[in-house]
Amino acid sequence: MSERLRDLCARGCIGVLFTLLSVNLLAQFMRTGRVTGLMLLAGEALVVILTIVRRRARLVDRSFAAAMMTTLSLGGPPMLRAVDGAPLAPDAVTVIVSAIGLSLVIVGKMALGRSFGVVPANRGVVVRGPYSFVRHPIYTGYLITHLGFLAANPTTWNMAVVLVGDAALIVRALMEERVLSNDVEYQGYCRRVGWHLMPGVF
Repeated sequence: MSERLRDLCARGCIGVLFTLLSVNLLAQFMRTGRVTGLMLLAGEALVVILTIVRRRARLVDRSFAAAMMTTLSLGGPPMLRAVDGAPLAPDAVTVIVSAIGLSLVIVGKMALGRSFGVVPANRGVVVRGPYSFVRHPIYTGYLITHLGFLAANPTTWNMAVVLVGDAALIVRALMEERVLSNDVEYQGYCRRVGWHLMPGVF
């Protein structure tokens, strides 16, 4: 399969997944008025936009493992299901948690700009903004947003999806670092910023 066809397929799949997620979360908002799900939706909308405008990669990991981790981490959010049952925390709390995560995603993606991608690749090294504190601030934002959504929609299904999807997201982050590891600029960046996702934790 040519590089151009792969790229078109990736963009098409992301569009379909986003549509499925939108239908579910907008339907829940119309039924209940809860806005936590809309925070998740906003973050995923940025994935669609930046996938369309991203720049070509210098180096891409085409391994089966990279494809699997990317698929699991991207496929997780659209598999989440909003429910009308009792949340683990009031809507105001889950909205605040989700807003914190979404804000980090937005700031991270603004800093990344056209260097954004969905598979482990080198589209240029970004060291500004939240990248001054952790190597993967967007993924940190995703994890926080998913936590807020799970607290608002606590089901066994959602718990399983978050565990699998977010575990794949963390592995994907480490695979991205492996792709970038031969870049001299990135090596210097890693010496300055040692934390992957959470300062003082990981």
